Amino acid sequence: MEAVERQLVVFKLGDEDYGIDISSVREIITVQRITRVPRAPDFIEGIINLRGNVIPVIDLRKRFELPVVEHTRDTRIVVVEIGEHTLGVVVDAVSEVLRIPSDSIEPPSSIVVDVDAQFIEGIARLEERLIILLNMSRLLDKREVDELAEVEEA
Repeated sequence: MEAVERQLVVFKLGDEDYGIDISSVREIITVQRITRVPRAPDFIEGIINLRGNVIPVIDLRKRFELPVVEHTRDTRIVVVEIGEHTLGVVVDAVSEVLRIPSDSIEPPSSIVVDVDAQFIEGIARLEERLIILLNMSRLLDKREVDELAEVEEA
C-alpha cells in the first residue's frame, strides 16, 4: 500500500523551517512596497497591490513574537488563501516545495504546546531536520478575521 503524501511549501523564519500545505498557497512573490494602513490592527503590516487586488500583509515574525529583522533579497511574501480571504505572509525565505509521507508528521509535542501552538498542525521529521507545519486557518482568530475584512474594504 502506498503511503499518503503531503506537498508543502517550506520557508525559513530565523533558523527554523516551517511548512504550509501547498493547497493554501496561491503564489510566492518578492517583497514589494507595503503601504501602512492607519489604525489597522497591529498584526497587519500593511497592504499591497497585487495585479489590481489589494491584499493585507502580515509579518510572521511579529505574529510569532520573533525578533524583527530587515528584509533581505531572500525575503518573500507567500500569498495564501484563508477561508474567503487572501493574505500575504512575510517570511525570511522560501526554500523548497517538498512531498513528505503523512506518517512522518507527528502532533506537536506537549512540551511546545502553549498559546502560540494553536498555529502548529504538527512536526514533520525528515532525516536530520524538523519542519514545523502551520495550520493557516488558525493563523487568525475570529476577531482578527473580522478586522482583516475591514482592512480589505477600506
